[in-house]
Amino acid sequence: MCGRIRLGYVGEHLARLYAAKLLAQHEPSLDIKPTQAVVVLRGAGGERVLESMRWGLIPSWSKDRKIAYKTFNARAETLAEKPAFRTSFRSRRCGIVVDAFYEWCDVGGRRVPHAIRVAGPRSSLSPASGTSGPPPPTERSSARARS
Repeated sequence: MCGRIRLGYVGEHLARLYAAKLLAQHEPSLDIKPTQAVVVLRGAGGERVLESMRWGLIPSWSKDRKIAYKTFNARAETLAEKPAFRTSFRSRRCGIVVDAFYEWCDVGGRRVPHAIRVAGPRSSLSPASGTSGPPPPTERSSARARS
């Protein structure tokens, strides 16, 4: 499961793309870690909104905010049954807006990040420039993403 994500678009571009009201400013980041701020798309009062939230779930029964480090990812096949995710899955859904996620592979004893993105033409929106992050995907990771 992914442990890093990237979003290279600014908030105004995302608001146009998703026809949503922008509730918080967003700066692009090519290396977003669990528990950091992410852009989410959700419904509110009959309209779509984009806002900033922390990446990770703190279940209502938890007394420790550190649980968000363990609940930043969920498996789709068990989401509705797991106690940590069940209630939020039923009533408080949102989409985390990303343009890639990273997986790491062991290459010669080193962990190397591989960006996984949707194949095909890019959006007409231009990604932000001047930011840095993990290196671009290798041929091996690109082939794996398409399979």
